[in-house]
Amino acid sequence: MTPREIVRELDKYIVGQNDAKKSVAIALRNRWRRLHAPESLREEIMPNNIILIGPTGVGKTEIARRLAKLAHAPFIKVEASKYTEVGYVGRDVESMIRDLTEIAVNMVKAEKTAGVQGRAAELAEERILDILVPPVRRHRAVEAVSGAPEVEEDQDKTRQRFREKLRSGAVDERMIEVEVSLPQMPMMQVMGPVSLEEMGINIQDMFSNILPKKNKHRKMSVAEAKAFLSQEEAQKLIDMDKVVKEALQRVENSGIVFVDEIDKIAGSRGQQTGGPDVSREGVQRDLLPIVEGSSVTTKYGMVKTDHVLFIASGAFHVAKPSDLIPELQGRFPIRVELKSLTQDDFVRILSLPQNALLKQYAALLETEGVKVQFDDEAVSEIARIAYEVNEQIENIGARRLHTIMTTLLEEILYDAPDGLKSTSLNVTKQLVQEKLNSIVKNRDLSRYIL
Repeated sequence: MTPREIVRELDKYIVGQNDAKKSVAIALRNRWRRLHAPESLREEIMPNNIILIGPTGVGKTEIARRLAKLAHAPFIKVEASKYTEVGYVGRDVESMIRDLTEIAVNMVKAEKTAGVQGRAAELAEERILDILVPPVRRHRAVEAVSGAPEVEEDQDKTRQRFREKLRSGAVDERMIEVEVSLPQMPMMQVMGPVSLEEMGINIQDMFSNILPKKNKHRKMSVAEAKAFLSQEEAQKLIDMDKVVKEALQRVENSGIVFVDEIDKIAGSRGQQTGGPDVSREGVQRDLLPIVEGSSVTTKYGMVKTDHVLFIASGAFHVAKPSDLIPELQGRFPIRVELKSLTQDDFVRILSLPQNALLKQYAALLETEGVKVQFDDEAVSEIARIAYEVNEQIENIGARRLHTIMTTLLEEILYDAPDGLKSTSLNVTKQLVQEKLNSIVKNRDLSRYIL
């Protein structure tokens, strides 16, 4: 997709923030450009990592979520605050690359599975027919019997009849006994500072060739057996070595890591920190080589992070971007500031996006047979109240709209299943004021309710 097309797709879900949309669109397009650059330069072109700065609820995380769907590339969103410095109890920063690799392997595996689904369905059908119409076992002594060819011919006809029934769904409810493979060994948990996954060791694979496979008979309907056996046959048709090789290439060349809440690991410079703050700078130092480019051990092999794109975001209410260690600041050369949302933005957020709040609540109530419509004036009033409460109490951005909508429609949402007198509701400006004005005017109430 071109940057303009990416922005157009993001516009369907995110209101405003054009600078941020342009930056991520260019960064995404640059991945494609690098892969088509001359081979001599390809390794030298480094990704321009981005840091998104702005208050909570303005669309930073939403941009990441939508970008993941557009990228068609391995993508992971992580919270910076859940990582700890090496030596502390918790997850080390390298695990984000391991998780990204796991996502890439599953992505490629799903693509390959879709490619062999037709052949897998045929093989599954044959296995089910073998259960429904067991093949005749003929011995040499039987071959001498004159009726043997006729028996085989009859069985072919029976098998064909059952094949037609199977494809038409006539025997879907019938219960059959299917042989399934059991895991070769029970799941193990190793207690210690470093887990086996962190060491890149897959115990399951280590023992797969040593321990014999165990099979078990399970009863299931023909419909369930179709899905189960198709999946099993598809796994056999996939070459996992090729899947892993392709997945590693995708991670290294087009992987994207979105590090949310990066301001939570920015310590206040020059102040004595203790307790939970003590490892913040350590996390930054651990993050530095991964963002800069290093090799991380995963259970699928080594992954180089030189060309992985990192997008960080943070509200930076307390800390400032300059509170990050200088080396890490240098690894995020592109900084984009997201603006606070205005009253007009709230009006657009309520009604314009494909997943707009008004559409969501209308769809929820329609399941109960209640049709809800919102007047333009009512929408403007909801936006005004949301903006006002954000300004006076605490600015939590578009998330304030969720609170206000739930408070406004609380009674209808509660009473709808019991059958309302009217099956349609028109939300007017007057109704919005009746429900919300008393709460907004009382600062203590609005603080706790809104």
